[in-house]
Amino acid sequence: MGLTPILLFVVLVVATGLITNDITAMPILVAFFISAGYGLCLNPKGEKISFSEKVQTFCKGGGDKNIILLVLIFLLAGAFYAVTIDIGARDATVNMALQFVPTAMILPGLFLICCFISFAMGTSMGTITALSPIGAGLANSLGLPVELALGVVVGGAMFGDNLSFVSDTTIAATRTQGVQLKDKFRANLMVALPACLVTMVLLLVFVDVDTSELIETKDYDVWRILPYLFIIGFALTGFNVITVLAVGIASACVVGLLQGSFTVLTMMHSIQKGMGWMQDLAMIAITIGGIVALMHANGGITWLINRLTKRVTSKKGAEFSIAGLVSFLDITTANNTIAIVTAGPIASDLNEKYGVDPRRTASLLDIFSCSFQGLVPYGAQLLSAAAVVGISPLAITPYCWYPMLIFVFGLLAIWFNFPTFEQKIDDELTGASAAVK
Repeated sequence: MGLTPILLFVVLVVATGLITNDITAMPILVAFFISAGYGLCLNPKGEKISFSEKVQTFCKGGGDKNIILLVLIFLLAGAFYAVTIDIGARDATVNMALQFVPTAMILPGLFLICCFISFAMGTSMGTITALSPIGAGLANSLGLPVELALGVVVGGAMFGDNLSFVSDTTIAATRTQGVQLKDKFRANLMVALPACLVTMVLLLVFVDVDTSELIETKDYDVWRILPYLFIIGFALTGFNVITVLAVGIASACVVGLLQGSFTVLTMMHSIQKGMGWMQDLAMIAITIGGIVALMHANGGITWLINRLTKRVTSKKGAEFSIAGLVSFLDITTANNTIAIVTAGPIASDLNEKYGVDPRRTASLLDIFSCSFQGLVPYGAQLLSAAAVVGISPLAITPYCWYPMLIFVFGLLAIWFNFPTFEQKIDDELTGASAAVK
């Protein structure tokens, strides 16, 4: 019974989707609030707790310092997305990349462009919105299936969503496990890079492109790309995510002011707009924190861990359980960030019980949630891509090769235990893990 609040959430989302033929019909935040209200009506087995005490438990979980830090990071990430879009950084990057891509390499080139844009921006949706029309146009001009081109765009977008230092999924995975960005990036890269290379080989070998057509390119301003380079550079050097985002926002603001993209006042409005994009996600994170606290208090988390690990006798089994849990949550919610935030506390308990390195767990949470997010036809990514040319999102799914491959390589990573980390964990990681626990 202690676990039923999250099950109620899943039922609300799936049932509404079946009734309306739209899995995204149920407002996610409303569904979580209904689940939270139901959770406040439950009591631990054999105990009677006052409603006020249960509200305090909910508030303590939602107000946990790690949850509040996650909210702050989400807001800053939203500000970075908005400012870089408004100064033209995204369009400049696309135009620069297209000038260096030969026609014969157009699909692998499009995939790499999407990978870089999503990695720099940290958003799959922003990448799909920007590049789906370009992908569809290229497909039409070169006589290729438009579904294939859109599948390439979605795959490249999920690459960055999984790996980017400023992606909300990366932020959620690292904060729920108390690990550094660079450690999770290193673990993810060992899975994402082979999947990326195989995707490019498949596009080269199995897709024939008419090389007689020329691709129209536009001019670009290299200065507008600097904020993305700053973000990547500072993140790779190990700076705190707050610092990384602050540097990215500041550099984008300076470039925008010097280039005349906006005034100081419109710059502030751009920052506010980006933060507004993330407000729902911030409130969802707080609500999930409260629901998880209630499930802990009512014994639901303990029950789930016992069930997940009933036949688990090793660290490898625990890792498969973590992968299965976050995959299931993403399939039912069609939102990889929510899946990670929901599965994160449970995964932390499995880390402690079976000795799984939290850096590895953060990687697994992101890999498997992003894999299914790039495949479910009712997810925002495929729906947005399909809307560009008015086709069924289900028609794009068979061409989303990269999300399929990271799922395969993710399973191989668990089975063959790669990558491995040194047993000695630095002081900062130890302190972060202790804070999460």
